[in-house]
This record gives sequence, structure tokens and C-alpha cells, in this order.
Amino acid sequence: MNLLAFDTSTDTLSIAVQHGDGVWQHQGPGGAQASAALIPAVRALMAQAGLTFDTLDAVVFGRGPGSFTGLRTACAVAQGLAFGARHGQGVPVLPVDTLLAVAEEARHQHGCTQVQAVLDARMNEVYSAPCEWRDGQWQVPADFALGAPERVAVPPGWTLAGSAAAAYPGRLAGAPGLALLPTATALLRLAPALWQAGRAVPAEQALPLYIRDKVAQTTAEREADKAARQAQS
Repeated sequence: MNLLAFDTSTDTLSIAVQHGDGVWQHQGPGGAQASAALIPAVRALMAQAGLTFDTLDAVVFGRGPGSFTGLRTACAVAQGLAFGARHGQGVPVLPVDTLLAVAEEARHQHGCTQVQAVLDARMNEVYSAPCEWRDGQWQVPADFALGAPERVAVPPGWTLAGSAAAAYPGRLAGAPGLALLPTATALLRLAPALWQAGRAVPAEQALPLYIRDKVAQTTAEREADKAARQAQS
């Protein structure tokens, strides 16, 4: 397949292009710069790969959880490029969970098959999900967790991976673990199985995954976390 993939959910911008059997990748500063840098970098990388928007099969993007601004950037760009591809006929988009991409990086780089993926959610919180590789595919929970770093449980034998341990040193069990971010090449590796599972959607459904909005703690829970941290200090 001919695929364009990108992730802007963190402070690192990651882009990858698959043209046939070849893969080209780009990494650069993200965060506030992602909105301005993403499209020019995409065009440059596609030119290197000899791929045009009219020969794309799909646009793959990290849907979250992650930076709200970064996710909005990814969704807007994914929609625009997918709508305009194929001479305006459009192509589908393939949203991929960023925590799943972290687990895939841990598997690809280190051979890990049981991964507690944890990303910095800021505001003294982390996003987390247990991801297990079984029978050639990832098994992930239906809902991801959001909470204080101390609440993350790493089962015996599992690997902690992501950005949260560096953001909250000493506050996660099993730290430091593997310092990994979701990458566009991980999105490309995940894409075939997700495509076959029917996870591709029309461009207008390129929507972000906002865990904080979905499973936000109550005020009482946040106050309890704050009191617990103060008691430990």
C-alpha cells in the first residue's frame, strides 16, 4: 500500500511514507511548531519517496491521547489531505491510538510483548494502557486510563514504556523503563492489521481521542490525589 503517516501528539513531530516496499521517515520539533511544519515536511518526504497525493491509498495518523493542540493539528491535516487526494475523489483515514504506537515501538526495538504504555498527560497526570502481543496482534483495553503517575500498576514481567517516567521521575513503579514516543513508522507497522479489521474511516471521521474529556477524574478524586502527594512529601 501507499501510505502517509504522521503523529503530532507529543513535542516531537514524526512523519513516515510507505511507497510499495520502501519506507521514508522524518522527525523534527513538534509542539507549537507542528502546525506550521507538518505540511511542508509531508510534501518534502513524499517527494523523496516518489509518491504523490493522487497515488495514496490512505492517510494514517495518531489520534491520541496526547497534546490537545497536537491532536487537533493531526486531525485537521489528515482530513484535508485525505479529502484532496486522488484528484479530489479522496481516500480513507486510519486513526491509530498513540499508546498502541508506543507499545509497538517497544516490541519493534526491544522485542517486548507485554507493555504498560504510559504517556505524559501533563497536569501531574499520565495516560496509560496495558498492551499485550498475542497471536501476532496487539490486545488492548477498550478504554485507556488517566490518573496520577503513582496509580500506574506495572504487572510482574511487563515492561514500562513511554514518556511519563522521564516527566515524573521516581513517581512510577518500574521506572525508568523504556523512554519511547509514538512514531509514524510504528503507525505504518500497525496499519495493515487495523486496515483488515475495518478501522479505516471516511476523512470526515478523522477525530481526536481526548481521554481527559472522556474519563476525567472527579473533583473529589483529584483532591484525594493531591492530598496523597502532599502526605508523601
